[in-house]
Amino acid sequence: MAARSKARKRALDVLFEADQRGRPPLEVLAERLEQPGTQAALPQYAVDLVEGVVARLDRVDEVISTYSRGWALERMPAVDRAVLRLGTYEILYADDVPDAVAVDEAVELARALSTDDSPAFVNGLLGRVVQDKATLLA
Repeated sequence: MAARSKARKRALDVLFEADQRGRPPLEVLAERLEQPGTQAALPQYAVDLVEGVVARLDRVDEVISTYSRGWALERMPAVDRAVLRLGTYEILYADDVPDAVAVDEAVELARALSTDDSPAFVNGLLGRVVQDKATLLA
C-alpha cells in the first residue's frame, strides 16, 4: 500500500473514531499523537487530512448533503460519511491530489471497510463533485 493510501486510512480511522465517540476529531487526533510510537503510525499527511477536513467541515458536509441522493448525512453509515468527507476534501482543497486519485482512493476505502453498496455510492457522489468542482469552488 502506498504511503498516501496508508495516510488516508489513518485519517479515516481518526474521523471514524471521533464520529463514533461523539468527540471532536482534533481531540482524537491529539490523543493519537500523544501516544508513544504514534508518529510513525500517523503520518503527516494523515494529520493534514484530518485538520483540513475539520477546517472545512461545514462546506464539505454541505456538498455531501447536496449531492447525496436518498441519504441524509446523519443516516449514512459512519464509515461512508468519513470516506466521503476525506474524498470531498481532497477533491475540493488538496490541489496536489488529482481528482481521479481522490475518487479511486475513497472508493477503495469504502470497498475495504464498508457495505457492498458503498463503493458505488461513494463513486457516484464524488464523481458528481468532480463534475461540478469549478462551480463548487466559485
